[in-house]
Amino acid sequence: MTQAMTGATAAAGPEQTPLLEVDDLRIAFPGRDGAMLEVVRGVSFTLGRERLGIVGESGSGKSQTGRAILGLTAPEGRVTARRLAFSGTDLLNCSPKQRRELRGGRIAMVLQDPKFSLNPVMRIGAQIEETLRAHTRVSSGEARKRTLAALESVRIDDPERLYKLYPHEVSGGMGQRAMIAMMLIAEPDLLIADEPTSALDVTVQLQVLSILDKLVTERGMGLILVSHDLRLVSSFCDRILVMYAGRVVEELSAGGLAHAQHPYTRGLMACLPQLGKSTHPLATLERLPQWAL
Repeated sequence: MTQAMTGATAAAGPEQTPLLEVDDLRIAFPGRDGAMLEVVRGVSFTLGRERLGIVGESGSGKSQTGRAILGLTAPEGRVTARRLAFSGTDLLNCSPKQRRELRGGRIAMVLQDPKFSLNPVMRIGAQIEETLRAHTRVSSGEARKRTLAALESVRIDDPERLYKLYPHEVSGGMGQRAMIAMMLIAEPDLLIADEPTSALDVTVQLQVLSILDKLVTERGMGLILVSHDLRLVSSFCDRILVMYAGRVVEELSAGGLAHAQHPYTRGLMACLPQLGKSTHPLATLERLPQWAL
């Protein structure tokens, strides 16, 4: 997949209101001694109708950042920010009712593995319809029609068949497509995709990313792609945030990875295997204590 495939959308400029504003986002959880430990420390960025990649190792805070935007931080967690706003709505101070209307309606999230996200005792079609009915008043016939159309939009060849199946009856790639259809059926303005391809083989990964690319382009959505795969994100997104130890250490255009300045970003790139070059010994990343400051 190449950068040209994305048809990159320009970021929100100063003349237009960003779709999402995140300023000094901090997330903390109680430690064993009861003291609050920050896992996200001062993250700031804005998002227009574009593709933003957030990369970093496991534990860097990238998934917690996405969950905080949706209001899905665990109850014991503490979320603060100078500003956390979606389309002008203050996400930290809006009412629970407003949050519920936004979540799944205007902001949706695709999680990592469909077998942990889909209800195992409900047919896939019924689950997608349930999401639609939570945000839109529609008749049973209209709900079924829109569900089949959503499944077709994510390149399901036989949506009628998948509509009747249970999650355990489909492959990982098919389940992930069903999850994407479920999250997009209410036509959100912002989609957060948290490692949407990590459980899939390379061929299916490209198919899922191609689906997301087409839907984002056609619908004009904003997309946040959370991943640990630097190469994948650089080929798909417009901009990249690199996170380490709960904070953003570098922000750069997807095409600017070769000019990365932070040693952590350069270290991640050095660990990527390259065709035609020896990988013995495999490069390792040396972490410096000052990176976490």
